[in-house]
Amino acid sequence: MKRLGILVTIAILLVFSSMGLRNIRAARETKASAPPTFYKDVLPILQDHCQSCHRPGEVAPMPLVTYEQTKPWARKMGATVAMEMMPPWFADPRYGHFSDDPSLTPQQIAAILAWAEAGAPAGDVRDAPAPRKWAEGWNIPEPDVVVKMSRPAPIPARGEIEYTYEIVPTHFTEDKWVQMVEVRPSSAAHVHHAVVYIRPPDSQWLRHAPVGEPFTASMLSDPEERREAHETTSDLLLVYAPGSSPDKWADGMAKFVPAGSDLVFQMHYTANGEAASDATSAGLVFAKSAPKQRVITLQLNDHALLIPPGADDFRVEVQGTLPNDAMLLSLFPHMHLRGKRFEYDIVHDDGSVETLLRVNYHFHWQLSYKLAEPRLLKAGTRLRAVAWYDNSRNNPHNPDPTQLVKWGDQTSDEMMVGFFDVAVPAGTDKWQYFVRHGETAGSTQPASPR
Repeated sequence: MKRLGILVTIAILLVFSSMGLRNIRAARETKASAPPTFYKDVLPILQDHCQSCHRPGEVAPMPLVTYEQTKPWARKMGATVAMEMMPPWFADPRYGHFSDDPSLTPQQIAAILAWAEAGAPAGDVRDAPAPRKWAEGWNIPEPDVVVKMSRPAPIPARGEIEYTYEIVPTHFTEDKWVQMVEVRPSSAAHVHHAVVYIRPPDSQWLRHAPVGEPFTASMLSDPEERREAHETTSDLLLVYAPGSSPDKWADGMAKFVPAGSDLVFQMHYTANGEAASDATSAGLVFAKSAPKQRVITLQLNDHALLIPPGADDFRVEVQGTLPNDAMLLSLFPHMHLRGKRFEYDIVHDDGSVETLLRVNYHFHWQLSYKLAEPRLLKAGTRLRAVAWYDNSRNNPHNPDPTQLVKWGDQTSDEMMVGFFDVAVPAGTDKWQYFVRHGETAGSTQPASPR
């Protein structure tokens, strides 16, 4: 098994070496013709592909906004873009096209490499593009409303931390259509993931739980509510995970937040040796007019997964059929530390399989993949999600390769969730979408993606 791990590592290095050599050759050709400069050639690339993270106050370890900030990192930048490790993107290029793909073109990679090899010349500042305008603290335009956890949640320095919830009233006096939303923890280093739910005023979910203060399921006095803390038919406003981006829907599409709704923050914190507190915020930008389509988030998941000890390529599959027509917009896979690959497919009636997305999974960069062109899926379309796990000693992130791994909340457990966003008629809510022909609104929601 150890020898296999060495061979796999060598194979990966050979792939990266091949990428690097190809890009280095292109860079030398670029340098020979005209050495690139920072202001003319490199800064526009940084503005379009890097500064969403690499600017003051954002998650990246260093800003890349000015020449003085960027020059010391020139060689490191050249190496990472040559290996195509940055900007982070993990979709297999053979399947699908995505509007949020930040990957650099071969010409852009060559320009950064040639610039680094030439000694990172500044060039003429008059060649610089206009500075990119960012809303301070956000990667979306200035939010119309910021909904923030009212009371910070305490995070211990060590130990496993039960899911933490906080219910925050929106105080909306009228229905709202949300076209953009971004979730920002105040202590991102402690957040494994966050799910923000829309709780309409008529929902009974967690109705006896405290409002405006953090709590866990075990703190609830009602046994039924303790059980239901993890189960809800409420729609998601947004799922946040390390590396994930805001949601920005096209004109005519938006998420619906009824008047009087609460936002329920479900926070999964992880201890990192330092005690802290967190008050996560959700920034909302409203649609300028009522949209024709409502965006809802569905999911394919397998709560019964069992990953054997030592398995290095364990496969888990789940399928479901869509009860009604929907426009597929984006895909967001979620796994934990043993996650290896994740795939979304359409299984056609003749048994053929059309792959929509295949991701080489990276736990620390859990990205959403937004289709370049929305895809109409007719009622009865069979969607399949497939996940592969590495529970062997070859996985350097594996907490314990001797354990039989089950579904669980903690990072040492596993999950298999294939989130996907669809657009449906504006008057259709999530529950109504699952009413198939011949059923009534009071019938049981079918066991399909949700």
